[in-house]
Amino acid sequence: MGVIVGAAGAVLLAALAWWIVSTINRLVRLRNQTQASWAQIDVQLKRRHDLIPNLVETTKAYAEHERDTLDAVTLARGNAATQSLTTADRAQAEGVLSQSLGKLLALAESYPNLKADQRFARLQSELTSAEDKIAYARQFYNSAVQSYNTAQETFPGNVVAGLGAHGRREYFEADAAVQDPIEVRFA
Repeated sequence: MGVIVGAAGAVLLAALAWWIVSTINRLVRLRNQTQASWAQIDVQLKRRHDLIPNLVETTKAYAEHERDTLDAVTLARGNAATQSLTTADRAQAEGVLSQSLGKLLALAESYPNLKADQRFARLQSELTSAEDKIAYARQFYNSAVQSYNTAQETFPGNVVAGLGAHGRREYFEADAAVQDPIEVRFA
């Protein structure tokens, strides 16, 4: 009888160890997926940041008296490119940048020569492509964050998550100001 109880205890102990290890491994996989998907957002944001100076310079040639708009885009780019921001602060800074870029692109409607400029058209197309990739990367990241946060907030993950360095991740949400449509005014 003692051998059976000892064997059952060993099996139970082995099952418990397997459960803990598999739960830890799952949380690590999900955490790594959030980090990798954040890196993809970062790549696309840097691509967008690299396009902005060229877009501003091209616009400057046609719309020099729109200095406030050009300065706002340049300032917003600088703020958004700061690497030490939290996810929420980065999302807000990127939202301000998106809004100022929208105003810059809306200037083309007031300047037919700018709108017809091949370089401006190419940069605008590249920027649109970058925005699409950012939206996709943000969607993938937020999905990874949802899976990770859910895994560590539900049983059994919540029991194991407390044992390791598994903190909650923030979503990369679009700023409410950016969700408003950009108003285009013709001079």
